[in-house]
Amino acid sequence: MEFLRKHAAILALGAVIAVAFYSAGYRAGENRISGAVANIENAQPAEINNIDFSPFWKAWNTINEKYVPASTTGKAISDKDKLYGAIGGLAASLKDPYTVFFPPVESELFQSDIRGNFEGVGMEVLAQEGAITVIAPLKDSPAMRAGMLAGDRIIKIDGKETSGMTTEDAVQLIRGPGGTAVTVTVFRQGVKQPFDVQLVRDVINIPVINTSAFPGGVFVIELYSFSEQSPALFRQALREFVMSGDKKLILDLRGNPGGYLEAAIDMASWFLPSSKVVVREDFGGRQPERSYRSRGYDIFKDNLKFVILIDKGSASASEILAGALKEHGKAVLVGETTFGKGSVQELVDITSDTSLKVTVARWLTPNGLSISEKGIEPDYKVVRTPADAQAGRDPQMDKALEILK
Repeated sequence: MEFLRKHAAILALGAVIAVAFYSAGYRAGENRISGAVANIENAQPAEINNIDFSPFWKAWNTINEKYVPASTTGKAISDKDKLYGAIGGLAASLKDPYTVFFPPVESELFQSDIRGNFEGVGMEVLAQEGAITVIAPLKDSPAMRAGMLAGDRIIKIDGKETSGMTTEDAVQLIRGPGGTAVTVTVFRQGVKQPFDVQLVRDVINIPVINTSAFPGGVFVIELYSFSEQSPALFRQALREFVMSGDKKLILDLRGNPGGYLEAAIDMASWFLPSSKVVVREDFGGRQPERSYRSRGYDIFKDNLKFVILIDKGSASASEILAGALKEHGKAVLVGETTFGKGSVQELVDITSDTSLKVTVARWLTPNGLSISEKGIEPDYKVVRTPADAQAGRDPQMDKALEILK
């Protein structure tokens, strides 16, 4: 999911389907342009970086002078609507699924998801390669209860083809009041034919953490999201682990779409000495690279046997934490290659009721690996198939236990 930066903190927000906006990297922009849209008809052609804008203004004036709706019942399009459409087209020209312009209605919906006030089906999705791809269903959500899996490709929503659909378009179709239903047509790897899944919308309560123990002194922390409360809950879980006397730890990040960057840094700090790099922020040469470093809690030293479980539903903050602990030699990774969400978005107010979410940087692991390009590779590649899940088998957990024992 994406890091949307808000002042000093970084809120992970993936394009989530009334689902849950998550994933490391969301910056609420410091640049604010307030007030109404300027009177565009009085604007003059201009050149920026040797680009002649006169073709745009010619097209604008031609549409204003000549356009007649094909249908007599067609809705009139205002100049403001045309302006918003032009800005949306500008954002779409970048071919970056995370750079999106939000007109008033969409902007308010996006803000409500950031605040956590939403009803939906509980899965994070992304428009990718001509379809809507499920990054991860949230634990105990309607999507998970209906059997949705990370990597599922949604090819229809209530019968409407998703080919070429943006993430935001999908959000509009899938979200809705609790108790109502939406049917998605799913293509799943390993299944010959697409199939329909009915999802009943509900209030989404984002789970955070769970702990358990296996025989042989193995303690398990399942982390479902990097929320604002995650660092404190993770600290409590580590205290429970220490008090148990166990020396073997499994951190389960499977299906975790991300969250606050600050949470990932705080969690990494329990295992890393002070000043060790957790993640690097690359601005593509526009400004110097920035490194985020461990706070140096480092309570386990070298006395810990540590395995982290990852899969293709692990994204953003999950990838940052797993990548850092792997590269510093603190943990062994088991599972599948992660999703590969390694970019940072900034939310900029364009007017008082519209906003632009724009990619401004890339996340790199401490050793300089681009998370977006490759994801995080496990040390032990173990696939958990849909058949395994349906039968209650967990070969990834089995491998982790084997390594620790």
